[in-house]
Amino acid sequence: MYSSNLNKKVQLNLPHKTAFWAGFFYILTFVSIPTLFLYQPIHEPNYLLSNANDNNVVIGGILEIIVALSGIITSIILFSVLKKQNETLAIGLIAARTLEACTIFVGVAFLLGAVTLHQQGAGESSIAISRTLVALYDRIFVLGQSFMPAIDDLLLGILLYKSRLVPRWLSVIGIIGAFPLFAGYFALLFGVIERSSPLTGVAAIMVAFFEFTLGIYLLVKGIRKS
Repeated sequence: MYSSNLNKKVQLNLPHKTAFWAGFFYILTFVSIPTLFLYQPIHEPNYLLSNANDNNVVIGGILEIIVALSGIITSIILFSVLKKQNETLAIGLIAARTLEACTIFVGVAFLLGAVTLHQQGAGESSIAISRTLVALYDRIFVLGQSFMPAIDDLLLGILLYKSRLVPRWLSVIGIIGAFPLFAGYFALLFGVIERSSPLTGVAAIMVAFFEFTLGIYLLVKGIRKS
């Protein structure tokens, strides 16, 4: 009898713990926002010959790594719940999050390569290499943190909408928000807009709202019974 009651208690607590940690790591994916300022020195044309502080860039790289790992963790934590709705899509979410994380890791490696050249006092002959590394980071950033999040949230939005684990209005925002992000990515790809354009930020508003609100909801309210 005691064992049976204990098992029931664990089953009741599991969804709450799942929601809490999923929400926690979703909020943690926003820690890279300061990189917008931390990476400013490395984007300067004369960065390699300047006395810029490389610590800011390194800290930014660490924050991005945290984001990459948090993204994978959220998909793994939610898998136990989402697989009951559609295991294929739930596995797809893990795969998409992992691919996104890989692009982030590669992008950080490009930046740290430029930092290494700066720390070693590379001369003017290495300026082209440094700028190329930064340009590669900018390109893979758009792919990994613009295109892939649209895939992630489209999959997650569909799974949450069907399962009703969170309010449907929130799921709908995730689904609809993916399409402006797709549009923004292709607009950048074909040179219609630039990465620094306000339209780039506008394209990501709904996805950012969805993920942040989802994180808060999971932390505070938890997962509904499907």
